[in-house]
Amino acid sequence: MPKANKVYSHKDVEKEAQEFWEKNQVFSVTEDPNKEKFYCLSMFPYPSGSAHMGHVRNYTLGDAISRFQRLLG
Repeated sequence: MPKANKVYSHKDVEKEAQEFWEKNQVFSVTEDPNKEKFYCLSMFPYPSGSAHMGHVRNYTLGDAISRFQRLLG
């Protein structure tokens, strides 16, 4: 098994990901004017001290719901 490169290049990874997204039109959306719009507000941003698992939970729920709705069209 070949050894992994010890140097992680975030610039190379980011460039590769962006090229993939552009090539595959990952963020392209076809809107249907006959469908009802969906808006998800997970929580208002406000200063509440250091980031903690509650933030992760709340933002993850809103993200998952929004992605599911996008899959539905």
